[in-house]
Amino acid sequence: MSSDWWRAPAYFTVSVLLAFLAISTALKSLPKEEVILTKTTPSPLLLEASAALRRSGFNIIAALLQITPEIFLSSPQSTIFAIPDSAIANSSHTSWLLKHLFQYHTSPLQLSMNDLLKKRPGSCIPTLLYRKNIAITKVDEKESVVEINNVLISHPDIFLEGPLTIHGVLGPFFSMESQYVEQGWDHFPTPICDANLTLVSEVMEPKNVVEWRHIIRLLSSKGFVSFAIGLNSVLDGILEDQTNFSSVTVFAPPEFSFVTSPSALLDKIVRFHILPRKLTIMELALLPANASVATLFPDHNLKISGDFNVTQELSINGAKIVAPNIFLSKRFVVHEISQAFQLADLS
Repeated sequence: MSSDWWRAPAYFTVSVLLAFLAISTALKSLPKEEVILTKTTPSPLLLEASAALRRSGFNIIAALLQITPEIFLSSPQSTIFAIPDSAIANSSHTSWLLKHLFQYHTSPLQLSMNDLLKKRPGSCIPTLLYRKNIAITKVDEKESVVEINNVLISHPDIFLEGPLTIHGVLGPFFSMESQYVEQGWDHFPTPICDANLTLVSEVMEPKNVVEWRHIIRLLSSKGFVSFAIGLNSVLDGILEDQTNFSSVTVFAPPEFSFVTSPSALLDKIVRFHILPRKLTIMELALLPANASVATLFPDHNLKISGDFNVTQELSINGAKIVAPNIFLSKRFVVHEISQAFQLADLS
């Protein structure tokens, strides 16, 4: 495992300072009437919120909430969807874009995880960015899963006190591609909602199909032949479910003895190695300890264990991720695992 996957603590310190300088510049360049001071928000509340964010690993948002709270708290109530440090620190965007980015991830409504779970997919939520909404794209009350703009809320209810609610998310609510940056915020592909805050058009990301044949070819070419054969054998059944997801994570073992199993059993086992969304190694590491993630095999989840920040290792159902992100595209990621997953009730 490469030591370059995750930067040292000094990296985060520099990132926080750079982000602060960028946002401060943006605020100073705005007309005074655009900066709304939050005199009614007690500083102890901000200190507690920042501490909660740091405990969950959102160091940059924690620092900005203390240093420039005006970005997030320009309304009587606020719900902040905290973006991971890596997404902010690796950004090369201008200061005005970063300010707007944080405003787009803050709503003037107070929404706990319970509140979000009660909403229907297709419900829109206003943000602090003028005329820009976010949309709830997935709700699973049984699994306590909510996705906004197809991005998972990975750390629900980080902070719930007074007028402030904070959740952590796996990434930004849109693809920060240079083509949109050059055109300005009016051209960013955000959801289109009607006057009743109901989703009209989910334009934030086109739902392209997963490149299954490409995945199978890549697996075969890199030595995962038995698993590639197994995936190819059950692909028709998986394609029938294609409308339910637009990206996948594949956990590929070097040896896959189940390839000779009866077709019904093979289908279950292969599906048990695939998640219906893309999670890179950094995104997996950001999930809470012992998090459970759904697979293509209904009602059979995988458990993530290990402290990536300490050991730089993660395990899935007892199998180590020995080579993460070996194949990575917009619609899929493949991680090599030490051995195939086992499940007692697969037969």
